[in-house]
Amino acid sequence: MWSYEYSVLMSNVSLLEAIERHRSVHGVGAWEEDLMQSRDLSRLEKDRYCFVLHWYESWRLEHRKAAGIETGRKFWKAAVQGKDREKWQLDQWAEGMRWYGKWLDKCRIEDGEVPKSIYERVYFAVFHVGNRRGLSQRTLKTYGRRAARYAVWVGDEREVLNEARAREWLTHLVEKEEMSFSTQKLALNALVFFFKDVCGKEVVDLGVKFRRRTKHIPTVLSSGEVFRLIEKFEPRYRLMAELQYGAGLRLKELLRLRVKDVDIERGTLTVRQGKGKKDRVTVLPDVLSDKLRAHKCSIKEVYYDLDRERQCEGVAMPGALGRKFPKGSKSWEWFWFFPAMHYSMDPVGGLMRRHHVHEETYRRSLKVACREAGIDKRVTTHVLRHSFATHLLEGGADIRTIQELLGHNDVATTEIYTHLSKKIGFKGVRSPLEQRKEVIM
Repeated sequence: MWSYEYSVLMSNVSLLEAIERHRSVHGVGAWEEDLMQSRDLSRLEKDRYCFVLHWYESWRLEHRKAAGIETGRKFWKAAVQGKDREKWQLDQWAEGMRWYGKWLDKCRIEDGEVPKSIYERVYFAVFHVGNRRGLSQRTLKTYGRRAARYAVWVGDEREVLNEARAREWLTHLVEKEEMSFSTQKLALNALVFFFKDVCGKEVVDLGVKFRRRTKHIPTVLSSGEVFRLIEKFEPRYRLMAELQYGAGLRLKELLRLRVKDVDIERGTLTVRQGKGKKDRVTVLPDVLSDKLRAHKCSIKEVYYDLDRERQCEGVAMPGALGRKFPKGSKSWEWFWFFPAMHYSMDPVGGLMRRHHVHEETYRRSLKVACREAGIDKRVTTHVLRHSFATHLLEGGADIRTIQELLGHNDVATTEIYTHLSKKIGFKGVRSPLEQRKEVIM
């Protein structure tokens, strides 16, 4: 979330914009209040310290780390030294971290503990309870952020448990921030979880009538545009794009593929724990068979065998399967089909292990390919899935078959593609302008 703020710093725009943006989301921490009241620092120094400390706060909350010197060292090694920085940047940020270390020491001497912001307390409480309930990490982050933002909006600890204030906030999202219907539902679900599971309320009445937005028609590429786009992908990510389009996968489904899920001999691909925690089987394009075999050999030699030689930690296992199959994380069949080049820290166990390709890396590659292909549409990774379904429909595939391949619960969701298909949506209707040539002749 700090990519915007970092670009602000690099373009020499006032740091106040970046700080205010973060403050509006996370609220004001106790350290920031003390920093702003410090008489031995200039305004410029305070702004610089605020930048790196907000960055640090975002990082440690993302990784669920308690405030402390050791956490600061881990942040510095992982986030700051993870990229090449200018010396003046490192010097300024180091000064900010040193001030924060002194502030922590004073807090422990005077109060015995480090004060926590209301955002942090609510965020960690949701994570603590959500982990016991077995919620996915993605859901935990979403619920934690929404509930914490609500707490910051209320501002008063005693009023946070007031359902009337929660209704006011949900109404605020609709009327003032004009959030989408899906975002409104996420906020509602997050607050219901917070009140019921975290706070222990048995009955929660947050009845708010959300305003539905007009129906969204997804973007679809023509076959020519898809193939032109795929050709412009970096070689490392081209197979990913071909597989996403060829099998109709969601982004998460593509990234989380394991070696065992790609059955080249039978021409099938198994999606495990897709949307709604459902498994399904979809088609595996025969034209990719040779590429897929070569890719398997490559990742085994370059990544898997190397990890085993180094005796590295195995890949992350889904759910409770890590306990059921204790050696599964180091077995070949559970290895990522699209592994990342470098190791990263597992947010759940805190272990350094090889993860799959990061979604932002794949997205950036898509944007570059789209620009080089000269496609003037708003293309996201999900557009490849939309194009898969639309082209199947235009090729004569049955709507029910497409529903199963996509993993939709309701065929009504799949029927949106009948409006996008040029052969079906308009039933062969021709524009009256087409008659112009005939009239002239």
